[in-house]
Amino acid sequence: MNKFETITKGLLKENPVFVLLLGMCPTLGVTSSAINGLGMGLATTFVLMLSNIAISLVARFIPDKVRIPSFIVIIATFVTVLQMVMQAYLPALYKSLGLFIPLIVVNCIVLGRAEAFASKNTPLDSMLDGIGMGLGFSFALTLLGSIRELLGSGQVFGLSIFSESYGSLVFILAPGAFLVLGYLIAIINKIKNV
Repeated sequence: MNKFETITKGLLKENPVFVLLLGMCPTLGVTSSAINGLGMGLATTFVLMLSNIAISLVARFIPDKVRIPSFIVIIATFVTVLQMVMQAYLPALYKSLGLFIPLIVVNCIVLGRAEAFASKNTPLDSMLDGIGMGLGFSFALTLLGSIRELLGSGQVFGLSIFSESYGSLVFILAPGAFLVLGYLIAIINKIKNV
């Protein structure tokens, strides 16, 4: 697999949300707005990229019995750094994402890529894989958040598209996340099968 395919496979071919159906907790929980979706996606991309590099560098030194716990400690280190940076420089976004930031540690996308890819490949390939999967996750969360925000409040990224009185509150609430995600998965499957 070439470097370009390593980065782009996460966007559509192996999109973590729309194809692999991974990371549903933050996908459904934080995408009530486009900015929340983008923020969570980029935060996960940061952790994916750095933890993949670190795991690729040390994987051959870790005994099999403690492989997964070791990966979790490495991932938790980068999530802690991310938390501190977000609290200091992006407090509103940090407050909005809340508990979902620390939950990146156990996000199956991050741990899955560490186990399936980073532990078996070079640091460069692992970094590119982390970027690709992270961008695919960011794309999915931003798209889902944009559609929910538009249908629920008539805005996207805080910019008014139409009057809020035409919006439907259900799209901002949890059932709206399931509805929009279901339709997006159906559309993507239809496009892939054409």
